[in-house]
Amino acid sequence: MKKITYGFAGLGQMGSRMAQRLLKDKGSLRVFDLSPKALADLEGAGAEPAKSLKALVDEADVVFLSLPEPSTVLTVAKDIAAAVTEASRVKYIVDFSTIGPKTAVAASDVLKEHEITYIEAPVSGGTIGAADGTLALMVSCPRQDFDKLEETLKVFGNVFHVGEGYGQAQTLKLANNMLSVCAVVATGEALAMGAKAGISATKMLEVINKSSGRNTATETKYPRAVVPRTFDFGFSTMLAYKDVRLCVDESEGLGVPMMIGATVREMMAITNSCYGPDSDLTCVAKVIEHWSGVEIKG
Repeated sequence: MKKITYGFAGLGQMGSRMAQRLLKDKGSLRVFDLSPKALADLEGAGAEPAKSLKALVDEADVVFLSLPEPSTVLTVAKDIAAAVTEASRVKYIVDFSTIGPKTAVAASDVLKEHEITYIEAPVSGGTIGAADGTLALMVSCPRQDFDKLEETLKVFGNVFHVGEGYGQAQTLKLANNMLSVCAVVATGEALAMGAKAGISATKMLEVINKSSGRNTATETKYPRAVVPRTFDFGFSTMLAYKDVRLCVDESEGLGVPMMIGATVREMMAITNSCYGPDSDLTCVAKVIEHWSGVEIKG
């Protein structure tokens, strides 16, 4: 039986860590990125750089993608389709990006014309989960294709087959990210209220994390990135804003009102405007602090 070869395109904060896990498990990996440094870092870890996206799909049976924007994923899907020849090995494109249902369906249609199966597999768990292999993978694709790739996908964490319809995993991922970002915004407001009343954020978090208000923002994001004033949790404002924007748009398209979600979207838009797209999403706490005239600290 011919040995399966793997490729990885998109070596950013998430992709680089996921690629390293795959490399460690499989022993070999072909990688591609537009950043020479990102490629050099993976080559230093033992991966084989591909000279181009075409070279990657020519040499790998399964290619993983981790890209930041819907438009980027669709462009790469079209580039892959244009690059494929009869000699190309690629059979599966596994996409870890958060791009929304419409783009996932479009990417699948583009690749299907060239007999390449698109595996929709957005992930949750951040850079720590990517490095530790504890991500949640939400997968939608035909069941028989999921069964073929499930063991490989487990290298990255917990794998859930959401359904066979394209767009379903993306819908679930958008819902998850909306809840996550909503917790960051609401926690900032709650802690600012406490600060105004003279209660330290450290004490509030200690109590909340033993109470019914506990959430991922109180457990990790605020203790690690806001209270110490580092604002470096590891997920950019730009990506958080993109995700909640996609979520509200999708919800409204389905006829489901999302009033709280729309407010969260506006909070991330303000944070993006005030602190820039490359800032950490926890900088939304700075917006709340400024409005409240307090500082969230221990």
